[in-house]
Amino acid sequence: MGQRNALFLISVVLLLTVGGCRKARGRQEAGKPADVNGTRIAAADSEPGNWMVHGRTYSEQRFSPLKQINDQNVSQLKLAWSYDLDTHRGQEATPLVVDGVMYFTSAWSKVFALDAGTGAVLWSYDPKVPREWGINACCDVVNRGVAAWNGKIYFGTLDGRLIALDAATGKPFWETLTIDRNSRYSITGAPRVVKGKVIIGNGGGEFGVRGYVSAYDCETGKLVWRFYTVPGDPSKPFESPILAQAARSWSGEWWKSGGGGTVWDAVVYDPELDLLYVGTGNGGPWTQKYRSPKGGDNLFTCSIIALRPDTGEYVWHYQEDATDDWDYDSAEQIILADISIESQPRKVLLQAPKNGFFYVIDRSNGTLISAKPFTYINWATGVDMKTGRPLESALARYTGNDPAPVVPGPLGAHSWQPMSYSPLTGLVYIPVNDVGFKYKSAENFEPKKLAANYGIDVVAAGMPQDPKIRKAILDTVKGKLVAWDPLQQKAAWVVERPGPWNGGTLSTAGNLVFEGTAAGNFEAYRAGTGEELWSFAAQTGVIAGPVTYAINGEQYVAVLAGWGGVFPLATGEVSFKSGRVRNISRMLVFKIDGTAALPALPVLQEPTLTPLKNRASVGTIRKGEQLFQRYCAACHGDVAVSGGVLPDLRYSSALENDEWFSDVLGGMLQSDGMVSFAKELSREDAADIRAYVIFRRNQSVTQRQSSAAKN
Repeated sequence: MGQRNALFLISVVLLLTVGGCRKARGRQEAGKPADVNGTRIAAADSEPGNWMVHGRTYSEQRFSPLKQINDQNVSQLKLAWSYDLDTHRGQEATPLVVDGVMYFTSAWSKVFALDAGTGAVLWSYDPKVPREWGINACCDVVNRGVAAWNGKIYFGTLDGRLIALDAATGKPFWETLTIDRNSRYSITGAPRVVKGKVIIGNGGGEFGVRGYVSAYDCETGKLVWRFYTVPGDPSKPFESPILAQAARSWSGEWWKSGGGGTVWDAVVYDPELDLLYVGTGNGGPWTQKYRSPKGGDNLFTCSIIALRPDTGEYVWHYQEDATDDWDYDSAEQIILADISIESQPRKVLLQAPKNGFFYVIDRSNGTLISAKPFTYINWATGVDMKTGRPLESALARYTGNDPAPVVPGPLGAHSWQPMSYSPLTGLVYIPVNDVGFKYKSAENFEPKKLAANYGIDVVAAGMPQDPKIRKAILDTVKGKLVAWDPLQQKAAWVVERPGPWNGGTLSTAGNLVFEGTAAGNFEAYRAGTGEELWSFAAQTGVIAGPVTYAINGEQYVAVLAGWGGVFPLATGEVSFKSGRVRNISRMLVFKIDGTAALPALPVLQEPTLTPLKNRASVGTIRKGEQLFQRYCAACHGDVAVSGGVLPDLRYSSALENDEWFSDVLGGMLQSDGMVSFAKELSREDAADIRAYVIFRRNQSVTQRQSSAAKN
């Protein structure tokens, strides 16, 4: 695994017991709540009982020196307490634990402060996000967490606000709007605080927005600087000199469709080099011929960018996917590490983005050190070490008339679910998705305000209804937990999963790796070998990143549970490969010999599905399919099969009467997040969509009857 940093090993030895030389302060010992600053974060290893920032330390390795819970006693881990949430949407937040208080967010950008030892509620805050804003979130109404600094808790809201709360009471100090609400921006990522500035990005690459990352003063909420990740209208002055250079990598009138490149997740700070690293998302639309028709690298989409945290000044960048055509974001988590390469100490940046390559990059200057696939891919054969560019296969650009089965698809070989790095094993633990996608460019594509503007043929991408073809596709859909050696660029061990979209990972000095699963378990593995040591039935899919902390000498492990996100929302039947679970959103906290238990799940009876009369023509149904796939599938599932988060429209009673038009066009369900589509869909369009959903309902009835007859 290479030579380890001697100073780090010394610190680990000093921290072999819970709390090490300095116990994590309990609530009764602490000063003001969330009394966090840069000095304290930099010395996080002297307080292993706390989890003060998103990835525990500035390096965001998600490794804990705690070892009271270890590979010898983890089988005794039991539920200590749980806290039920008032929402049934995806839960993706990493909680913070500071001096005995747990702070976290849930869906719809709500914030909670709990006693980390008992689960007692200290306060909660609801920013009252307008439910209709949910249409601007590509991937569920999720939120990934908060930041703590100087007695305040900071978080972003789905509708683009940045809010500072009093950590003691939950009352707001200030609120700042970070977006133009005339554009379809959203915030789902956790902010970071660096040198007294709150750093926040946003999402919306599919919806005609221009990406940027901003820094706000912690005390006042005033904008300090903003760095745009793609150039704007070249007839106007560029915001920075580097954008004038970036503009030469674009063609056509890209600024009219925004360009994408949003900073929706990865933000990490290196205090040694005083550099801020951000990962950028896909270009918008996905298909480059509709974004930049004469080609070009489209800087700085799908890139890692290094900035000066005081000013937002550009320092360097590395683009992982020039001319992105596949929604291969580089916004996934970035880990910083100091490792020995060829007997030389190197300060590196580690990333496993959507495209399937594991990158080791010199974080001082952006030089590529190595890049290898961490799972199966077919869009590229490798990365050119001289240019840093991927070596694309003939399949990659999907220029033919038939859909191209490209792996990975837009779900990504690794998405936002956090990976972790253990300096003790030298391994990175990655939640991997093995899911391809049928890419084909849309014909006569026109952006729409209320639609997902991918620029691809969404009907060609849908699941075919031929049972044999459908089974063949589903057989290729898998997931796995991969322990990756970044020095050897190969897997040390692999745990196979039935499907993708499993949870983030946590590694500890107890020789453990924790991960939740889409099938509804929370599990622990031996970090060195991958042997499963413990499992807990969570009653719902677990996709968030776990944390561990200590109070009064006792170690806890916590994870936010709740099925959701883009995979079950949009992929329909494909999501069933991971496990058909319901959403039961709650915080789960464990300790050795805990005494709590979850209530039994109520038995749910699957509703009867009866056929409906459908006199629509084949042409009408085909038109309805096109409209459904573009306007409805992102929330109600591919080819009208829900993945279990939002209602399955095949079962809707509104199919049988004019309530359908009240819902689709009249906005009757706006308070539930279902906006009116009357500005873009006519009554005839809505009727065509209904005809298609009835067609799919009747198909499903026939398939079930056929299956029952065979059995």
